[in-house]
Amino acid sequence: MTQLILIIVSAVFINNFVVAQFLGICPFLGVSKDTKSAFGMGVAVTFVMTITCLITYPIYTFVLVPLHIEYLEIIVFIFIIASIVQMIEMALKRFSPTLYNAMGIYLPLITTNCAVLGVAELVIDHAQMASILGIAESAMNMGYAVLYGLFAGVGFTLAIVIMSGLREKVNKLPVSKHLKGFPIAMITACFIAMAFYVFTLI
Repeated sequence: MTQLILIIVSAVFINNFVVAQFLGICPFLGVSKDTKSAFGMGVAVTFVMTITCLITYPIYTFVLVPLHIEYLEIIVFIFIIASIVQMIEMALKRFSPTLYNAMGIYLPLITTNCAVLGVAELVIDHAQMASILGIAESAMNMGYAVLYGLFAGVGFTLAIVIMSGLREKVNKLPVSKHLKGFPIAMITACFIAMAFYVFTLI
């Protein structure tokens, strides 16, 4: 139970991929203009992160490492991520055209979302993951990897939904014309990052 709490707090707050590690900034800024699209993107990224960890961890551990071809990990991981995103894109296009249109170009960009690739790379680094979770390196397994991928996605969703809510509020305020649009979005993102930084001090 303690390990589960540690994974949740670490993945969602302390090591949040967007506001702490600055990965996945493109969809974070691009799809956070309204809360519905932001939540949809967050759910899609969470699903992709979880499935990616579920597939890439055993492939790396039981295929790439025994064959001594670990240097191919990035190519293999990107291929897996692209396949998962393609499946999600087809499903959304068929079952939720509104959400599919709202996400626009940012949906296929999940393929190159460095947060997704980042979590796949992080969970195979047993030493770093063991340090984050406070466990022995030998105790690291696929269960931890998948849980970390799931809650890293939850952290991404939380950050992008907070960002979208704040942007909707800020858009209603009398902001200087020089700050409208991208500048005020960056300032908002900075304040969110500072708020999340508090968790690293715990």
